[in-house]
Amino acid sequence: MEVLRPKSGLIQTHLDLGESEAIALATEVHADVLLIDEQAGRQEAVRRGLKVAGTLSVLDEAEQAGLADFDEAVAELQKTSFRVSPAVLSEIKKKRSR
Repeated sequence: MEVLRPKSGLIQTHLDLGESEAIALATEVHADVLLIDEQAGRQEAVRRGLKVAGTLSVLDEAEQAGLADFDEAVAELQKTSFRVSPAVLSEIKKKRSR
């Protein structure tokens, strides 16, 4: 695995450094998708034409592929600093039950 840093800085005062660098690097390497959860970062990435995915959508796809148990993974995430609003989690679970 190679760790890359963006060649140019993306100065966005409303984003933290990690989000700014992730967006800059995704733009530079023409990433297929950017994994980002923070709402302000997602909005900026979409504004710049990037396709975004959140952790929960990745976990949902992993479950569909037989690689993870969504509910178990979310329960484990909630024991960490990962935060998701009950409304967002409820909406995702509703979509998953269709």
